[in-house]
Amino acid sequence: MILLDDVHLKLASAAGDVNILRGVSLAVAAGESVGVVGPSGAGKSSMMMVIGGLERASAGTVQVAGADLMRLDEDQLALWRRDAVGIVFQSFRLVPTMTALENVAIPLELAGRADAFARAEQQLAAVGLGHRLQHYPEQLSGGEQQRTALARAFVAEPKLLLADEPTGNLDGATGQAIIDLMFELRARAGTTLMLITHDHALAGRCDRIVQLADGRVVGDERRRLRPAAVS
Repeated sequence: MILLDDVHLKLASAAGDVNILRGVSLAVAAGESVGVVGPSGAGKSSMMMVIGGLERASAGTVQVAGADLMRLDEDQLALWRRDAVGIVFQSFRLVPTMTALENVAIPLELAGRADAFARAEQQLAAVGLGHRLQHYPEQLSGGEQQRTALARAFVAEPKLLLADEPTGNLDGATGQAIIDLMFELRARAGTTLMLITHDHALAGRCDRIVQLADGRVVGDERRRLRPAAVS
């Protein structure tokens, strides 16, 4: 599902080039869940952006969900991301002028799906927001906004879900409910999950914990054995 080999990311700044990723190598199997931890500035979110095709690596191999991202142009990346990846951010990133239903339907509308709104309604019902379809983001609580973002991320049945500090703007109880829902949805769909978090206990709910520091992978711990495939 994910293969990173000697991935580097160098970004320009006013003070000169900054090396964000310094030779990251990582392999993630389909259906696996990986918690990524590390201090601020370790490169966690940057690695996620590279995996999601939102940032182009400066060097190395980046193969995700059957595509060689280093060989795709921006239009090809956008189409690949639409079909293969769901992303959940800490800041929700909902379109403020669109209702919850319209926000969730966006990926399907972009794909030209005639059933975009019907599927969006089903997905919102699945996250407990079937009664909030016509509400705008400002009319939703933080937890409801993140549920809407989860519905949008899962509505196109992506092969890969990337979640960057998805509970960072939520209180403890609401954040726990969102995480429970996220793991329930990915288990139901068999989606590969990469979860960026500062919370080691939360990362421990994943199959593996990968630790980053100074733009490098410095630890990779498998939390539990995955069931063997049935032949």
